[in-house]
Amino acid sequence: MKAPKTPVLYATLFLLLTAVACSSPEDSASAPETDTPPPRLQALHVEMRDGVRIAIDVWTPEGLQPGATVPALMRMTRYWRAEDVVAADGGDVTADSNYEQADRINGAGYAYVVVDARGTGASFGTRDYEITEDEVRDYGEIVDWIVAQPWSNGRVGSVGVSYEGTTAEMLAVNRNPAVRAVAPLYPDFNPFDHLVYPGGVFLEFFTDEWGQLVFMMDNDDICGLTGSTAEAACAEMKQQSRGVKPVDADTDRSLLAAAVEDHAANYKVAEAYRSLEFRDDPLGTGPRNVDRLSTPSWKKQEIEGSRAAIFSRVGWLDAATAAGALSRFNTFSNPQRVVIGALSHGGNFDTDPFRPADAPPDPSADEQFASLIAFFDPLLKGEVEPAPVSSEIRYVTLGSGEWRSTPVWPPEGFDDRTFYLGANGHLDPEPPGAAGSDSYSVDYTATTGTANRWHTNIDGSDVVYPDRREEDRKLLTYTSAPLQRDTVVTGQPMITLYVRSATDDAAFFAYLETVAADGRVTYVTEGQLRAVSRKPASVEAPYWHAGPYRTFRRADARPMPIGEIEEITFELWPTSVQVPAGHRIRVALAGADAGNFARYPKSGEPAQWTIERSAEYSSKIVLPMREE
Repeated sequence: MKAPKTPVLYATLFLLLTAVACSSPEDSASAPETDTPPPRLQALHVEMRDGVRIAIDVWTPEGLQPGATVPALMRMTRYWRAEDVVAADGGDVTADSNYEQADRINGAGYAYVVVDARGTGASFGTRDYEITEDEVRDYGEIVDWIVAQPWSNGRVGSVGVSYEGTTAEMLAVNRNPAVRAVAPLYPDFNPFDHLVYPGGVFLEFFTDEWGQLVFMMDNDDICGLTGSTAEAACAEMKQQSRGVKPVDADTDRSLLAAAVEDHAANYKVAEAYRSLEFRDDPLGTGPRNVDRLSTPSWKKQEIEGSRAAIFSRVGWLDAATAAGALSRFNTFSNPQRVVIGALSHGGNFDTDPFRPADAPPDPSADEQFASLIAFFDPLLKGEVEPAPVSSEIRYVTLGSGEWRSTPVWPPEGFDDRTFYLGANGHLDPEPPGAAGSDSYSVDYTATTGTANRWHTNIDGSDVVYPDRREEDRKLLTYTSAPLQRDTVVTGQPMITLYVRSATDDAAFFAYLETVAADGRVTYVTEGQLRAVSRKPASVEAPYWHAGPYRTFRRADARPMPIGEIEEITFELWPTSVQVPAGHRIRVALAGADAGNFARYPKSGEPAQWTIERSAEYSSKIVLPMREE
């Protein structure tokens, strides 16, 4: 993994996400009234029900007068709540790595509380997996601590990007009445289905790179994180940063050393997830698996019971975060505001493939911050019983830049239109008149590169797919006639393949692309499915799902029968795109994405399969479309 320029993960550099901390319950549960304004910044340990001490920073608005109260925004992270930047004078609060963002949030009238998750940063404890039940309970106890403070108005919201977006949402699981609003930004609603194993296909690079990152962070390895591993470079780095910030009382850093020693017992992320093949396999060497782990997609009852309003911002080309936001919207009864933009993970880059690569993000950083505060203000300030939040999705259409709103998903006004995989690489509006087939031997050098939707989810980088025409020469492609009018596709395309396979396992990747008059091929979206997990589930999905629901459990896996026709239907990740008149629509099929996903089959000869085309076996893609 390319190390970040500072040890603080990209999410902490995002305009909203910086540090604040808390203190210990025995010190504060009955915090007395005082005539002294609270300190601007405190870094403290809060002791949990089982004695584990959790590190938190608390930033309160400067000059907050005794007796005045404010709501709090929480951010809960496993990426260090704050970096111990070495200030020139040894103690200037403005040198804190979170100062700029805390200043902005305080200026909006909120206290800002940032938490090191159990088993990370300056917190004690260990981690058996991510976002454990104990971790979620910790956050609820910190809410109790917050509302007991003399500066608190008794109302708390949560905000975060990525992992921190998931913890922001999971705070609602505690159903604490003080938590009225949560803002999960760019979260992975179901990390197994939407990130680590989308379509049951192992996103290999992500697990390796993310596992390396969090291993170094949990061990407070500032030199490893910044790539300063040579002795001289490491010494120079430590003149700028000591790594994770200790709590204020830890003047000799002995508490931090003891906490880091606890972290040595943390599970090893890369090893654990590489040991998986299916959802119900043991996670590493422990007895647990990822089936029904503590993630939002499995917590419908608890999150609905909180009645907290939810604000979620995601990107069309940020892994599968848009799919997760739409699943949440159609599953949970909580009032929800969803924003889907042409945004990278964290919102720092524009990702519209039809705009220049250096186009500024829309909305801008200032606008993103303002919309969040506008969401929180009526819920955490003002009236005791604020007006209810009306549920709505705002989304941008790629290629046009036009923002649209809808109270339902899929939005009204789009009709499913079927295109058939035809002879000679044509994508036809009519089913094939004569039987035929197209054989393909998987090219394992085919790739979508490293500036794609999956890489942004680990480092917040820009998403820039190059012209795909050369890469498409490695794939099996089907291209339509030029469109007569500008056409908008909005929703989740659905592809059905009738396949004869020469191997008992394979991966299928389907790319939706456009082809301009000059031949340039532009990536729009994709979907993938591992062949052995093709069988639709006989049980109901735990959350709304656009296509056939699959459990991805070992018990439901079925090897591909050699030489027999099998029907494989799966959805592509959701999109909204305007295809200009004169452009053509292309479906490109692959069996690999080198440098990103694992190889299937794992070894041996390349997978070979044949796409059938006939009246009985009509391989096709269904697109929700509307002519403009």
